[in-house]
Amino acid sequence: MLDRITASLPSLAPAEQRVARLVLADPQAFAQLPVRLLAERAHVSKPTVVRFCRSMGYDGLADFKVKLANNANEGVPFIHRSVDSDDKTGDVLVKVVDNAVAAFLQYRNAAKVADLERAALAVVSSWQQGRRIEFYGAGNSGIVAQDAQHKFFRLGVTSLASSDGHIQVMSATLLGPGDCALIISNSGRTRDLMDAAGIARQRGATTIAITASGSPLAHACDIVLAADHPEGYDRYSPMVSRLMHLLIIDVLATCVALRIGEPLQPVLQQMKDSLHAKRYT
Repeated sequence: MLDRITASLPSLAPAEQRVARLVLADPQAFAQLPVRLLAERAHVSKPTVVRFCRSMGYDGLADFKVKLANNANEGVPFIHRSVDSDDKTGDVLVKVVDNAVAAFLQYRNAAKVADLERAALAVVSSWQQGRRIEFYGAGNSGIVAQDAQHKFFRLGVTSLASSDGHIQVMSATLLGPGDCALIISNSGRTRDLMDAAGIARQRGATTIAITASGSPLAHACDIVLAADHPEGYDRYSPMVSRLMHLLIIDVLATCVALRIGEPLQPVLQQMKDSLHAKRYT
């Protein structure tokens, strides 16, 4: 949870950053103090304290304090270890694997189940209405968008993936009520993706973001599946972020498949049988 707050710091408004630093300085005290004292110590208003908690993906101050207290009592199980230029191969192996595993466990503990549920129901609703879901990403996130399209079209959900800003804008313009646009971004600050999200939402589509809490993209979308981690954006390849985004797509696709239920089983079996002929025996 503390790593999540640290990762979100650059995306927060200045006043919310002061609240975040207060949390990081003494998590246990923050979990116990009343909102009046928290606001005084951070030199912000009481609504700003609550707004910070919601920016981090929690229902409010009370919910944030409960999770923070649990986290403080358990201790922070992991600190992100950056890969350095002089690392030996064995060091790189350990750091990359440990960072990925810890990020997954951290996401499991911090994920907002209600948001995953809302996203799954929105996609299932699109499937029921014969509408479509579109996946937008740029760079590494564009690769994740392609993987998402591959997973969801097998479920019978009409889907499209695009990593080109012009195509995204044109495609978003063709969306309407009942459609979904799922936008993937590590930083949540890519202009093309922000433009596509705004157009899709204006057209009446449900917008879902997989991005950092408190980022501009998170604020611009209807549903946010927060992917927070302490990994820097500019060092080597953003390995952990890409893996986290793929994981969230897997969780969402599994939830959608379970809700579609029985009608999907014969289709998946027929698909499996058709692919069998493509393999050497």
